[in-house]
Amino acid sequence: MPSSVMSTTKATGGLAAPAAVSAVGLHKAYGDKTVLGGIDLHVPAGSVFALLGPNGAGKTTAVKVLSTLVTADAGDLHVGGHDLATDPQAARAAIGVTGQFSAVDGLITGEENMLLMADLHHLSKSEGKRAAAELLERFDLVDASKKPASTYSGGMKRRLDIAMTLVGRPRIIFLDEPTTGLDPRSRHNMWGIIRELVTDGVTVFLTTQYLEEADELADRIAVLNEGRIAAEGTAEELKRMIPGGHVRLRFTDPAAYQAAARDLREATRDDETLALQIPSDGSQRELRSILDWLDAAGIEADELTVHTPDLDDVFFALTGPSRLADQTQENVR
Repeated sequence: MPSSVMSTTKATGGLAAPAAVSAVGLHKAYGDKTVLGGIDLHVPAGSVFALLGPNGAGKTTAVKVLSTLVTADAGDLHVGGHDLATDPQAARAAIGVTGQFSAVDGLITGEENMLLMADLHHLSKSEGKRAAAELLERFDLVDASKKPASTYSGGMKRRLDIAMTLVGRPRIIFLDEPTTGLDPRSRHNMWGIIRELVTDGVTVFLTTQYLEEADELADRIAVLNEGRIAAEGTAEELKRMIPGGHVRLRFTDPAAYQAAARDLREATRDDETLALQIPSDGSQRELRSILDWLDAAGIEADELTVHTPDLDDVFFALTGPSRLADQTQENVR
């Protein structure tokens, strides 16, 4: 296959979507410590892919390998359609990287940081000035552009960091925990920036520890645990695979509670709060069945709430002890 054709690792009913980033059997070790134990990743072009996992899971190492900063020990790796083993330079030309720690130079102004990045991309002075001006405006940094970057807030520095990454107009961007340390407003602003990038056709490979962030942004999520992919899918697919969904019925009438508890033997009782917890996937069909039963039995519940597993549940289930991850992996995959 020519290198210009982006690799695919999965196919459903024919050809899979072109992969902006593809890894098959990615392995990386430092001495006796295996950091990545043969992982497979497939990131469709023009999407947000989130690599989720606890500290030490191998997220940053994966980014370093796929962005050509570190060489893999083994694996068939393609980024932007280029084989990292034979043509890493071409891959570098297609990507931008924003690491955990800001690349901003605090001793110079925001504009000077941008122009310095333009020089590194070998843009002419006029092209560099134009690119800097456009990006500073896009990221709402014009008013601060003449001030030393050391005076910027954390959110402003992060925006400048990403703006600098975009000077070379990369089509694939690696963001390694881009919102760590930001306040909630700055984090939401960053989410808006990421959504805009994808709207423009950019592929975003995101690592994060914030479960809400992955849920909000990612088209697909891979959960990395101890150097291996424990599960991969959309947020909803992952949530459905974790047990624990239920419907909670709460009563104020003790007689109604006792009648419901007597007939709903599969329910878990809470006699103190007069509540019943019924296992459920939260589907419309199951909710209708419960409501129809209550009507037929002439029992009135004062409150009905649906509880479905969230990414917190997924995270704790898949990044706990190895035996738990191993037990759930086959079902989720």
